[in-house]
Amino acid sequence: MASRTYSTQGANNVTEFIFWGLSQNPEVEEVCFVLFSFFYLVIVLGNLLIMLTVCIGNLFKSPMYFFLNFLSFVDICYSSVTAPKMIVDLLVRKKTISYVGCMLQLFGVHFFGCTEIFILTVMAYDRYVAICKPLHYMTIMDRERCNKMLLGTWVGGFLHSIIQVALVVQLPFCGPNEIDHYFCDVHPVLKLACTDTYIVGVVVTANSGTIALGSFVILLISYTVILVSLRKQSAEGRRKALSTCGSHIAVVIIFFGPCTFMYMRPDTTFSEDKMVAVFYTIVTPMLNPMIYTLRNAEVKSAMRKLWTRKVSWETTGK
Repeated sequence: MASRTYSTQGANNVTEFIFWGLSQNPEVEEVCFVLFSFFYLVIVLGNLLIMLTVCIGNLFKSPMYFFLNFLSFVDICYSSVTAPKMIVDLLVRKKTISYVGCMLQLFGVHFFGCTEIFILTVMAYDRYVAICKPLHYMTIMDRERCNKMLLGTWVGGFLHSIIQVALVVQLPFCGPNEIDHYFCDVHPVLKLACTDTYIVGVVVTANSGTIALGSFVILLISYTVILVSLRKQSAEGRRKALSTCGSHIAVVIIFFGPCTFMYMRPDTTFSEDKMVAVFYTIVTPMLNPMIYTLRNAEVKSAMRKLWTRKVSWETTGK
C-alpha cells in the first residue's frame, strides 16, 4: 500500500476549514434550516422538560431517573456541539470554522457522544439489577455507587475524546482545507492531513470501535438476560418491566446503529455519512424525551403532577 508523501513546508498554514454542508442547493438549505431549527428546539425543550420533571417531581431518589436526568443533559450538550453551527451555516454561502474551533468541535462530539454511550450502558445495568435482583436493588444501586458510576461515564468520555484529538492535532495540515461534512469529525479531517494517516486511522477506529461495539454487546447481553428473567415475573411485573426496558432498548438501537456504521470501519468516508451523522447527533437526542415520556408511566405521571402544580399556582396567583 503506497503511502502519501507531501512536503512538510508550511505544514501549519491551515488556519480554518471550509464545510461543504448538508447540501449545495440553496432551496434545499432553506428547507433544512426550518426543519433543523425545529428539531433543535424540540431537543432543548424536550430534554429540559425531562430534567425539570425529574428534579421537581423528586424522582432523583430512583437511580433510573437519576441517570435519565443526566442523559437528557448530555443530549442537549451533544446536539449543541454541532446543531447551532450547522443551522447558521445553512444561511451562509461560505461555511468556515477555525482550526481551533474544529478541534474543539471534534473533542465535544466525541466527549458527549462517548459519555452518552456509557450512560446508556449504566442504565442497562441499573435495569438488570432492578429486575433480576429486586431485593438487593437499593443496596447495590445506592447513591454513592450511582455517583461513582456517573463520574466514570464522564471520565471515560474525556479519555476517549482526548485520545482522538491528540491523534489529530499532531498531524500537519498544509493545503486542502475543505471538509465534505457539516461538522469536524475524525475521518473527514484525517483526509486533509499532509502525511500518511493509515496508522492514526487504525488507532482511531480501534478506539471508537472498541467503545461502540463493546458497549453495544454488553447492552445486548444485559437486555437479553433481563428479557429471559421476565418469564419468572408476574403479568403486572412483566408489563411494568417491559415498559421501561422497551424505551431503553429503542434508544439503544436508534443510537448505536448509526454509530456502529460510522466508527466500526477503516479510515474511509462515504457520501451517506452526513445523513447518518444527522441521525445520531440530532434525531436521536430529539427522540429520547419522546420515547421515555410516551413509554414510561411514572414519567407521564410526574409530568401531569408538574402541570397540575403549575395550573394550581397560576390560579392561586390570580
